[in-house]
Amino acid sequence: MGNGVLISFCHVSFSLIILISWLHQTESQSDSCDFFQGSWVQDDAYPLYDTSKCPFILKGFDCQANGRLDKLYLKYRWKPASCALPSFNGEEFVRRMKGKKVLFVGDSISLNMWQSFTCMVHVAVPQSQYTLKSHGNLSTFALPDFNVSLEYSHNVYLVDLVKEDIGVVLKLDSIDNGNYSWKGYDVLIFNTWHWWVHTVKGKNQPWEYIESGGKKVKDMDRLAAFKEGLTTWSRWVDSNVDPHTTQVFFQGISPIHYDGKGWNGPITATCQGETKPLNGTTYPGGLPPAVDIVKEVLGSMSKPVTLIDITMLSLLRKDGHPSLYSGNEGNDCSHWCLAGVPDSWNEILYAILSTGDKASRLK
Repeated sequence: MGNGVLISFCHVSFSLIILISWLHQTESQSDSCDFFQGSWVQDDAYPLYDTSKCPFILKGFDCQANGRLDKLYLKYRWKPASCALPSFNGEEFVRRMKGKKVLFVGDSISLNMWQSFTCMVHVAVPQSQYTLKSHGNLSTFALPDFNVSLEYSHNVYLVDLVKEDIGVVLKLDSIDNGNYSWKGYDVLIFNTWHWWVHTVKGKNQPWEYIESGGKKVKDMDRLAAFKEGLTTWSRWVDSNVDPHTTQVFFQGISPIHYDGKGWNGPITATCQGETKPLNGTTYPGGLPPAVDIVKEVLGSMSKPVTLIDITMLSLLRKDGHPSLYSGNEGNDCSHWCLAGVPDSWNEILYAILSTGDKASRLK
């Protein structure tokens, strides 16, 4: 009888060890969950904020105020396939980040993300006083009660634009602007892409020449230019950022929806009139070529940079653009309505800062 009890006890103990090991393994897998693979699900708890409660939102992003009548696009939540995305807690965020500075650097898509984040934080602590100041290319949203600042630096290429005798030159191998504007921050979120390919000389192109390898040319393959410029940025990060004091993110490639073929729609279709996301987890038209370039450059860096890989989840949201409701003429299928898709980008950013291994220094 004694032997039977001993065997039974050993069997139970061994089973408990296996169970604990399995639970630990599951927890570890959850900790390293891929937040970027998943689908959009309808959730009546969304949106995360009412833009009328965010007095500083730019007119171009406030689609409801600009006359958009449908509201279903506001009611979707991003759901990762293999884990739960932590709920955004703005009050917890500002308390954890007390005394810290966050800088978004990039084009108007970066502005889109920054505006989303400031609205999410503001509505979470509505009784706290805030200041919003702009000087040159820098805008600063600050919460004095928490000594927290969320800043945005408008910089469409990251590398330098220099005015010379022959005209404005885009210097692919120069990034002096970073030395005086990107240092001293606890979190840096960089973005560049749209201006590399969506500009036309004489219309919206801010340069006359590109300088590559010491040679000035009128133009060159834009993907090659993007890769060279991004590589210069990566070298700046590797040479100037201390990962013990500053966490660096790269905001991934934000897609456009001007071609219905991408989602198996009519050739003439755009985001105009779209009211629902695509079902499923993949986009029929595939990923933009810039995605591979970003991953290649980031993968070759010596300092850690976290990619906020927003491309696929955003490709599924053909309904999320301002379209005719930007307050300007034209059909805008590049930027995003707020509230909307960029809120999910920031939910993921918050999750990484709050639970990621590298985020522990922020706690």
